[in-house]
Amino acid sequence: MDKIDFRSDTVTWPTPAMRQAMANAPVGDDVYGEDPTINQLEEMAAAKLGKEAGLFVSSGTMGNLISILSHATRGDEAIVGEDGHTYKWEAGGMASLGGIVPHPLPTDEMGRMDLTAVTQAIRPDNPHLPHSRLILVENSYGERGGYPIPLDYFAAIRAIADQHGLAVHMDGARLFNAAVALGVDASHVTQHVDSVSFCLSKGLCAPVGSLLCGSADFIHKARRVRKSLGGGMRQAGILAAAGLIALDEMVERLADDHASAQRLAQGLAQIPGIVVDVTAVKTNIVFFSLADDVPHSPKDIIHALRQENIYLGGSGPRRFRAVTHYWVREAEVDKLLHTLHTIVTR
Repeated sequence: MDKIDFRSDTVTWPTPAMRQAMANAPVGDDVYGEDPTINQLEEMAAAKLGKEAGLFVSSGTMGNLISILSHATRGDEAIVGEDGHTYKWEAGGMASLGGIVPHPLPTDEMGRMDLTAVTQAIRPDNPHLPHSRLILVENSYGERGGYPIPLDYFAAIRAIADQHGLAVHMDGARLFNAAVALGVDASHVTQHVDSVSFCLSKGLCAPVGSLLCGSADFIHKARRVRKSLGGGMRQAGILAAAGLIALDEMVERLADDHASAQRLAQGLAQIPGIVVDVTAVKTNIVFFSLADDVPHSPKDIIHALRQENIYLGGSGPRRFRAVTHYWVREAEVDKLLHTLHTIVTR
């Protein structure tokens, strides 16, 4: 890459193998179902997640919105964590585009909603109230530093949903990070949900795209919703080709990103004036803060880092977020640590 970029794993460039695959990809019209590369990618994704079918979409936000609109309709209600990505970071799409009412609940240090609170949030059949239709979950949980939520939580959510006739959708933007961190196959993470979306364009390093997976009937409905949102693409096999490489070559190496995040967190803990909880770093996201007695502002630190071609994101008045990925490894982590130490202590 042309910079050392810790702002997100969305900044990743495609690998050389991906660029070659994209150049050589056989293509067709995907709206007609005739793009062989997209068809192959959808089948591969569904198989990896233990679902019947898949759908290639342009982004994780689109995949989540399509799922929500496929599971629920106007006036229905979706139970969701108050800092979940679908509620906090997707422009209110479920409400503005679908007329679906979010019912946000607090989450714990992992990103889990209290199970009793989830049950109590389900509405009785009353004409004054919205219908509870959907529970939205996330793994790994972005607002909790990419925490990989243990699987028993989702089994419990599934039991609640089944008891009350609700669907469950998982925002799995970094699903494979969670699976690698938990030491399980991705299909184990998704076994208790009706639908799941995951991003190819984060740690898996593809340039564009996400996959939505679920039952064949669900994907049939989702395909129609994708069309209504303007998401039907034509010869998009040139994009899907990178996704095939991502699923085939990039999943297991996510452990390297997690190791880089640990290296970063442990190094940050040695810098005077930096506050970081090393034990909270489980995947590839590191949140850290400036101590109250540090005279520099985050804006000043971010600016100083950019003078050294290092890009870092702010995440609150005194907090930063650093995300490791394929293009930032030990050397880049060490340069950030050295440069940050110099800035903070001067």
